[in-house]
Amino acid sequence: MDTSEVYSLIDESDSGADLLARARAGDQQAFAMLVEHHRDRLWAICLRITGNQHDAEDALQDALVAAWRAIGNFRGDAQLSTWLYRIGSNAALARIRKRSDADDIDDHDPMSSLDVAQQVVVSDRIQEALSQVPDAYRATFVLRVYGELSYSEIAAAQGIGLQTVRSRISRARSILSELLADLR
Repeated sequence: MDTSEVYSLIDESDSGADLLARARAGDQQAFAMLVEHHRDRLWAICLRITGNQHDAEDALQDALVAAWRAIGNFRGDAQLSTWLYRIGSNAALARIRKRSDADDIDDHDPMSSLDVAQQVVVSDRIQEALSQVPDAYRATFVLRVYGELSYSEIAAAQGIGLQTVRSRISRARSILSELLADLR
């Protein structure tokens, strides 16, 4: 179902609360409408954490399945987006842990189709540097930079303290700064 189909199904009287209630009751269309708004950002988070398109696709699928299975348990303590991004980042981290050492090198470059050579080089360098950042720091950094979550939202999404969020982001930035010093 594409975005236009999803939006054509939305009755103007459907509020987010109504959709959530219907999704909790097992309505797959309501769930699809709820998550459609967050799909692109969820995809970007999975891609940045895993570092390749194949694993990101699998992580996104895993995240959506996990969210569907758990939507009945969503209490609303956090925003739906925060809850989804936590599931997505956890699914992406799980993919990294499962990844075998024999992964194909071809899966590495999600930006290879860009026409501008300089953008490709810079994007590759950033992605390579990001892949060298420890998983916990990378996930927190990605939620901040690509997920555009606040520090408190990240803390809630990852189940960690606010100071830990600050520390992880600071360490990730420091590592990236060193690895990308020649791009300045």
